[in-house]
Amino acid sequence: LGMFSELKFPVPWGHVAAKAWGPSDGHPVLCLHGWLDNANTFDKLIPLLPRDCYYVAMDFSGHGLSSHRPAGSPYHFLDYVTDMRRVAAALQWRRFTLMGHSMGKMKTSLNAQLFSFSYCFISPQFCFLYPEMVDKLILLENLGFLLAPEDTEAWLKSKRMVIDRLLSLEAKQQTPKAHSPEAALQRLLEANRHLTAEGGAILLQRGATETPAG
Repeated sequence: LGMFSELKFPVPWGHVAAKAWGPSDGHPVLCLHGWLDNANTFDKLIPLLPRDCYYVAMDFSGHGLSSHRPAGSPYHFLDYVTDMRRVAAALQWRRFTLMGHSMGKMKTSLNAQLFSFSYCFISPQFCFLYPEMVDKLILLENLGFLLAPEDTEAWLKSKRMVIDRLLSLEAKQQTPKAHSPEAALQRLLEANRHLTAEGGAILLQRGATETPAG
């Protein structure tokens, strides 16, 4: 298990990098590093673990060898959960073990505590949103995911819907089709029932790009 291989998974803004140990047909384990760390967090630990597993340690976006998000884009914690779904899909993993490591000790200021506390939630968040995909959860210096009981169902429904719709759109992404001005206006009006034909034509002047095909 001292030997590893480098992996890259394409994402819309570049790639997510990872390193893998063990047989690719072994029991899948996704390893998640802490704040401002990277996949090398697990270099000393993985060789001590069972040898019949396939360990994949990903670099979160903006960390390690993974691409940074576009300049000006925020790094929301839920986006890291989405990255985990992208990696699992690329590996064709339907069910796997999740091993997450937090950033370690809490800072002294309140804002830093909240920031650190939120980062600890990435692994438990994934388990909460996609319990059918996780057979075991291993937390290293970590905390559980805490929600008020009255907030649980609404949070679960809304966040899972956002992630699933995003990944569905990415999977279906195609080269934009060209339409005649009349057809483009008709599509716009069908999607926006409140628009008049005049209003739609005004919006299309700036909202559509003319090409040789239409």
